[in-house]
Amino acid sequence: MKIDKNIIKELTDYLNEFNLTEIEYTDKDTKIKVSKSTSSISTQSINVPNPPSPGKIATEAMSKIISGIEVTSPIIGTAYHSPEPGAKKFIEVGKKIKKGETIMIVEAMKTMNHVPSTAEGIVREICVEDGQPVEFGQTIIILD
Repeated sequence: MKIDKNIIKELTDYLNEFNLTEIEYTDKDTKIKVSKSTSSISTQSINVPNPPSPGKIATEAMSKIISGIEVTSPIIGTAYHSPEPGAKKFIEVGKKIKKGETIMIVEAMKTMNHVPSTAEGIVREICVEDGQPVEFGQTIIILD
């Protein structure tokens, strides 16, 4: 089987252009998947005219930590808010959920994995869109 290197080059260009971590191309009996490592580190220099005091930073950080419980994705894949297209979503903002209740499905390698809540609370924010790729450990919802 001969693989067209131009397709791989084009997929790699799309990865960089759209800041993706992975892209897949399928044509008849050919399937090409291109991915890159997300462990790159970038640094930026930012000038802050009036930096806040360290006490204020610690207070703000503590209020963010105390004010919500993050539920993270247990696997890499594609997140879905409902069991099938057009069906009722598992969770909505403002809904009370119990520990162990399914909050999302993450598809990995054609397998639908139900993601249970690791805590009980009220959904404050859904951090991923339906059909969006997610990484291991990425916050998918925040609970109050």
